[in-house]
Amino acid sequence: MNEDTFMNDRLLRETEAFLHQQIPLTLAMGVTVESWDGRQLILHAPLEPNHNHLGTAFGGSLSALATLAGYSLLWLVLGDRQAHIVVRDSTIRYRHPVHGALRAVCQRPGEDEMGAFQRQFAETGHARLSLHVTIEDAGKVCVEFAGSFVAMR
Repeated sequence: MNEDTFMNDRLLRETEAFLHQQIPLTLAMGVTVESWDGRQLILHAPLEPNHNHLGTAFGGSLSALATLAGYSLLWLVLGDRQAHIVVRDSTIRYRHPVHGALRAVCQRPGEDEMGAFQRQFAETGHARLSLHVTIEDAGKVCVEFAGSFVAMR
């Protein structure tokens, strides 16, 4: 295992531990941090503890996982472990049922947007960032989430 892989694995486990300690629902849902490459974060949760009466993913679990993906991406890119992150508002579209494991994918915003966020946070200790998350199953987008997250000291 090379140094970069070791450091990334450590960061994934740190993020997962933070979620499990600070947001107990993540334990009940079985949330794990699947991957983070600096551009894209993927959270995973098994279907079994997150299913509804139809055997597909429960809408509340899908919403929670999408929110957690945005929250986690901001936690990772912010790097300030003393800052507080909250979701300000969000919208979600359920396009298709999810029949398998839940995988929420959050893309890091472009450099201009990230730069503006980081400058404002450095100057004021308070900044907002819009993030988009998708949940896919069998190669198609089943859930689309857009959320505005706020970081503050």
